[in-house]
Amino acid sequence: MGTVFSLDIRGGGVDPDVVEEQIAFTHDVDARFSTFRADSEISRIADGRLAESSASADVRDVLDRCRALQRDTDGFFDAFAGGRLDPSGYVKGWAIQTVSDNLVAAGSTRHCVNGGGDVQCVGSATLDEPWRVGIAHPLLPATFADVVSGAGSLAVATSGTAERGRHVLDPHSGDRPDMWASVTVVGTRIDLTDAYATACLAMGPSAPAWLRARGLTAVLVRGDGTVMRIV
Repeated sequence: MGTVFSLDIRGGGVDPDVVEEQIAFTHDVDARFSTFRADSEISRIADGRLAESSASADVRDVLDRCRALQRDTDGFFDAFAGGRLDPSGYVKGWAIQTVSDNLVAAGSTRHCVNGGGDVQCVGSATLDEPWRVGIAHPLLPATFADVVSGAGSLAVATSGTAERGRHVLDPHSGDRPDMWASVTVVGTRIDLTDAYATACLAMGPSAPAWLRARGLTAVLVRGDGTVMRIV
């Protein structure tokens, strides 16, 4: 899907074959969910060449979760906005989460799965130190807007305009909001935090209140470069 995945597994205890299986899984996700590949299940559903009911179990599950997220975010996360099916705002986080869950099931107690800068961390970076995740400033190259840390289960996801421009659509107005240069949401599950970050970028001025109402931690960078922290 045009991004890079990396697995940082610490402490041992995981069969190398399991790691290879996770790498193969990410390639399979690209083959089935890519909106750039005409032969993917998502493209065929969007074109009417494949009925959703005939798609693989994972594809059906992802689309069901996208509908649930649409309800949860007051319609601001919408895989069906813009007139064409595009669940990419959920798929990457779901893939990261799935790989992490599979590693835990295989015995991993300390790892970090990174998909295009969105991360799911488990355990701790070392026996004595938590994971530390830098949040890139979207307007100041080689600068951090903030750094978050945590142990146990730490998910950090960012949606912004720095790399892909104003690519997120407000499903209600049809506009491409520009109030936030980036929105980073911090939680425990990357599949949710990734979707929430996308939704909040679309929300514009209502994003802070939405985040606070749900008790979420976030770092938002305005279009003028100033940083807002919600804890």
